Amino acid sequence: MHSKKQDPVKYYVGIDVGSASVRAALVDEFGTVVAHADQPIQIWEPQPDHYEQSSDDIWAACCSVTKKVVCGVDASRIRGVGFDATCSLVVVDKQFQPLAVNCEGQNYRNVIMWMDHRAVSQVERINATQHRVLSYVGGVMSVEMQPPKLLWIKENLQELCWEKAGYFFDLPDFLSWKATGVTARSLCTVVCKWTYTSDGGWDDSFWKTIGLEDLVKDKYEKIGNHVLSPGESVGKGLTPEAAKDLGLPEGIAVAASLIDAHAGGLGVIGADVKGHNLPCENQPITSRVAMICGTSSCHMGVSETPIFVPGVWGPYFSAMVPGLWLNEGGQSATGKLIDHVVRGHVAFPELQSKAAASAHSIYTYLNSHLDLIKKSLPVGFLTVDLHVWPDFHGNRSPLTDLTLKGMVVGLTLSRGLDELAIIYLATIQAIALGTRHILETMQAAGHHINTLFLCGGLSKNPLFVQMHADITGKPVVLSKEVESVLVGVAILGACASGDFASIQEAMAKMGKIGRVVQPNREHKR
Repeated sequence: MHSKKQDPVKYYVGIDVGSASVRAALVDEFGTVVAHADQPIQIWEPQPDHYEQSSDDIWAACCSVTKKVVCGVDASRIRGVGFDATCSLVVVDKQFQPLAVNCEGQNYRNVIMWMDHRAVSQVERINATQHRVLSYVGGVMSVEMQPPKLLWIKENLQELCWEKAGYFFDLPDFLSWKATGVTARSLCTVVCKWTYTSDGGWDDSFWKTIGLEDLVKDKYEKIGNHVLSPGESVGKGLTPEAAKDLGLPEGIAVAASLIDAHAGGLGVIGADVKGHNLPCENQPITSRVAMICGTSSCHMGVSETPIFVPGVWGPYFSAMVPGLWLNEGGQSATGKLIDHVVRGHVAFPELQSKAAASAHSIYTYLNSHLDLIKKSLPVGFLTVDLHVWPDFHGNRSPLTDLTLKGMVVGLTLSRGLDELAIIYLATIQAIALGTRHILETMQAAGHHINTLFLCGGLSKNPLFVQMHADITGKPVVLSKEVESVLVGVAILGACASGDFASIQEAMAKMGKIGRVVQPNREHKR
């Protein structure tokens, strides 16, 4: 790991706060993950659709995993730190102490999670205004964005929280504040989740129209009036206190942060593809879509000019790759849906015991079982009579309908392992068809996409990857490092350190291709 003969290798720390855990990685200047660690964080669900976390608990986990990955490494070779996180809402008072986002007054529970759907009536009223800023979120604001949550706090926790609040942070920005003591926000968070526009900033009329005129009064001090591009250096780097907490030297560069999915996009979309015979070789990065697929999935496409895609978020300027406009499609439940369908099936206990006996994961076992029963036809044809509509948790893109439900057509009285394997396949195909629906909508609006770049947990499943290639008809590129989010967030730290001239340069050097999966032309029909 530490070679003596060459120039000392430079390292960057990437810290990724997901929904249920915090992960950190030590990544070298070539994009190799040298060490990584993770730790669970707590989620409270005080009532249906209310999900809360604690910023103290999250920061403690960040410190714990970072200390583990830098242990035994020469600190002088660690050049920068990057943070990414879910787009959850953190509330603190004027002294930066946690403030309750719940009726119980539990101050340590001061984070409304991204997946919290408490603000349904608020978002309906916001959408009814048809305000011009909504054109930047595909025409319809999601309940998972921050304005409806702020309005919910004002209407439900006026005295307990709203009047005492000093600052409302997106979680990625809370982390960069905690590290540097600077309240600057990232263009990524405020543009994607708060309605800030990169050319005009905050729109006073929007906040006044929806009943949050209080935020305008103090020049947006509470939600951010100093905005930086992702990867820009924040303040004077790590404060003495944060450095001690994280086990890093004081003053190390800290980057303006990213939302977690955007970090995944950054980790894969800019990789050098020379010699892989891909349609995107010698084409601009705008011919690629990065797909970050885990519990849910995000589809990130960039363009040189703003493209308004119905039902797809954006265009957001410089929200992922500086200088380019971002459109973001998404599916609310993908990995979660596959799990739900498989684990809920009557044959699941049989699958579990057979997979355990063969020392394989349940998904590896299902994939080989499908190969066993497919006979001479391609595996995709096994679902000729079984169809899944995958919107069990509503449709984020391109239909933007939270009320949609899932559906399975073609069920029989059979209930064995074969049927479980086939419904598992039909679910994966449905998710891939959902991706195709998103890509076709983006292309109809003006995007020119020819290659998919996949990362995240589901990209480890060969059947999921092959079905996406076959159903979209596009080659799928898998990154060398499975943990592309951690590489993406380390790229931010690398940019903040000044070791790379631009994010694009860092992406090309640190984002590495693992393998390419081509669509099977036979299966296309």
